[in-house]
Amino acid sequence: MESIVTPSANEAERAAESALRPKLLEEFVGQKKLRKQLGLVLDAARMRGNSADHILLSGPPGLGKTTLAMIVAAEMGVNLRLTSGPAIQHAGDLASILSSLQEGDVLFIDEIHRLARPAEEMLYLAMEDFRVDVVVGKGPGATSIPLTLPPFTVVGATTRAGLLPAPLRDRFGYTGHLEYYEDEELERIITRSAGLLETKISAPAAKELACRSRGTPRIANRLLRRVCDYAQVHGDGEVGLESAQHALELFEVDPLGLDRLDRMVIEGLCKRFGGGPVGVTTLSMSIGEEPETVETVAEPYLVREGFIIRTPRGRQATQKAWEHLGLTAPSGDTLI
Repeated sequence: MESIVTPSANEAERAAESALRPKLLEEFVGQKKLRKQLGLVLDAARMRGNSADHILLSGPPGLGKTTLAMIVAAEMGVNLRLTSGPAIQHAGDLASILSSLQEGDVLFIDEIHRLARPAEEMLYLAMEDFRVDVVVGKGPGATSIPLTLPPFTVVGATTRAGLLPAPLRDRFGYTGHLEYYEDEELERIITRSAGLLETKISAPAAKELACRSRGTPRIANRLLRRVCDYAQVHGDGEVGLESAQHALELFEVDPLGLDRLDRMVIEGLCKRFGGGPVGVTTLSMSIGEEPETVETVAEPYLVREGFIIRTPRGRQATQKAWEHLGLTAPSGDTLI
């Protein structure tokens, strides 16, 4: 069963999200400082009549990097071309995309840190000089044909900015980092999304959803859709506090935003291993999950919220984890 509070999105969910995305920068909720900075970059580009500088957006998944790329294209009144780093395996793939761009277009590259090295090196030249060198033929008879490109804007998104090579990072004129959202901002997002879904939601229900959304709009909208489903099947379609709580209980999302997988991790740590430390492979085997699932889906939130810590000897439960499970922590100097 896929975690309902994972910030990652599948293809079906991306289609559902598109209807809820804000179209303009003024409609975008949260990220106040980033919005001001990005607005200045776009306003200056429009006043000069030029394409906007290349933009790099970094931060955890689900915070709005793709939405901001769409907003950049909409604000500049140009076309948007979407692709991703893993989809560009060869320099020829990137050359095909670049050669189809029109003047001023925005090229959005998601997970840009996963670009193949040959494509990455081609992108350097394209971003800086707006040209690419297309190699024709093989061996000693191969020739390089320069292809001039119209001015365009690259918007790169990455969840792991540290993996981005310095030469590529330096070619972006503006770099913005997205932070997790406050509950009040998520309440505004949930209320707006409910209106777009033509669903009435009470203020207490919106607040309840916001508190369980891990500071992530994607999770907030996903929980909202599930709560709307519950209200439609078991009520009159309006989302109140009671129906929201019943729905969240059904989908095993507790008041702190932990789901079934999260609780399995901290229960495994506390009940089977006395709070740890224990290696992630051993912990994963004890709860019947893959180590990669535990590391990428559960651990980021559990570490950020202080339920577990990583030590050189393995994962260890904190006092907060024991209290959340209603258990008494063993005495010892290693417990935080």
